[in-house]
Amino acid sequence: MSEIKPGFARDWFEFTDPNDENEIFKCDLTWLTSFWTCIYGDGCKGVFENRPNDGCCTEGAMYTDEDDENRTLKAAADLTREMWQFYDEAQPKKLKGKLQISDRDEDGDRKTRTIDNSCIFLNRKGYEAPGFTGTFGCVLHHLAEKEGRHFVDTKPDVCWQLPLRRSFETREVGEREYSVTVIGEYERLAWGDGGNDFDWYCTSNTDAHVGSQPVYISNKTELIALMGQGAYDILAKHCDARVQAIREIEKRALPLFVIQHPATLAAKQ
Repeated sequence: MSEIKPGFARDWFEFTDPNDENEIFKCDLTWLTSFWTCIYGDGCKGVFENRPNDGCCTEGAMYTDEDDENRTLKAAADLTREMWQFYDEAQPKKLKGKLQISDRDEDGDRKTRTIDNSCIFLNRKGYEAPGFTGTFGCVLHHLAEKEGRHFVDTKPDVCWQLPLRRSFETREVGEREYSVTVIGEYERLAWGDGGNDFDWYCTSNTDAHVGSQPVYISNKTELIALMGQGAYDILAKHCDARVQAIREIEKRALPLFVIQHPATLAAKQ
């Protein structure tokens, strides 16, 4: 099994936002009906070979805006020393000060701090300490599980959105201009030149296309947060029909005219 090369054909579905006739959603059905799933802790090799247990957390998370950082701060305030390896390092320097969870990158943009070359929220595999009962991986993810919440509420935006990618375009039709929201795969290319530095990446890797449900179902909460309930309902109805069509075609062993994600296809073989 290996990573599929980029540039393969994709099916796209466009529809008008049910809440705004000047807004269009453009959705990558090839990705959304694929069977990708996060395999962190179960085969993920990490984006950098020398840090296989970091997943995609090595460089920390860029905040989308001030609200994103404040929401992350609020979630971090619920963490305890028993859960979080770097609890002590994050404590305020002054009484009633803010938790020290943020830093700036080389361009001056705000992000989560890194400690020992990985995100401050990443509990390291094998860590032990008196009273520590946590486990390795993102402690904000563990917090959501402990409290019966979804990690959309506890993680920075970029962390809960990946590997979904929401981007924006404009389209001129005659004298009218439409806003186009694109929902697709955060493939390696989407990282720009930095994506070439990754030693391993999951979205088009057959190792990760082993989910029990297609992405539009397994990532339903994230998609609703990105699109809204009404738009998601339209997308899900179309995806349901597409998945059913694929199953019928596979049963009859007919030529496949619906484009499937090649990593999902290869993972079945």
